[in-house]
Amino acid sequence: VLLNIEPDHLDRHGTFEAYVEAKRGAFKRQPPDAIAVLSADEPREIGGAARRVRFGLAPDTGSDVTYRSQWIRWRGERLLHADELGVPGAHNLENAMAAAAVTLARGVDPDAVREGLRTFAGVPHRLELVAERDGVAWVNDSKATNVASTGVALRTFALRDARVQLILGGRTKAQDFSPLVEDVAAICDAVRLIGEGAGEIAAALAPAEVPMIFAETLERAVTGARTAARPGEVVLLSPACASFDQYPDFEARGEHFRALVERL
Repeated sequence: VLLNIEPDHLDRHGTFEAYVEAKRGAFKRQPPDAIAVLSADEPREIGGAARRVRFGLAPDTGSDVTYRSQWIRWRGERLLHADELGVPGAHNLENAMAAAAVTLARGVDPDAVREGLRTFAGVPHRLELVAERDGVAWVNDSKATNVASTGVALRTFALRDARVQLILGGRTKAQDFSPLVEDVAAICDAVRLIGEGAGEIAAALAPAEVPMIFAETLERAVTGARTAARPGEVVLLSPACASFDQYPDFEARGEHFRALVERL
């Protein structure tokens, strides 16, 4: 399944082109009896012999899974209304369409697919609501280890007209953080920076004209956000970075955030 390709792991691959080619490698090795599930918005030729199954939000793409009049449809037939999805956000609508494409293309019963999409409540560390304290929502998005994922998280809360205290930082992986400027400027009251990439990120986000607070550690970021956040706001850990400067993995970072919040 290829949902999208955004710049990531460039410290390992060297260039975005090399990263794309590494992604293509999995598909190039597929035999004819395999299925390659692709977004209709993916313009790249991925290679390989697998049968293509496509999904897309635009109703007129000729995809197998489409979205029209708030309905997810499988080859034109209604599968599930968007309001029935168990997880919020436009990105999760696309995730649901991809999951439907995988299962239905393999012959899973549509009623089972429908029930799965209705009842799936998300995974830990991905826009996970940890707690609400004094009217402030604390959200663990530690799985957001690249710029694109954090952008998705910010736009999800923008759709809810929420104001955000953003906790950002870690090992930058040679990413460009400037694509976050517009979203940060739109909904963030402050950005609390942690980890080794704090200075680099602050410089990239300076045009957002939002306070950049060098918290250094997650514990200090949580303490500062608790003091500053007002009822109705969201404290969002969505680091856009790898965790390896301070934690063994993103799960450990997310678990630490959860523990800190639970102690508030």
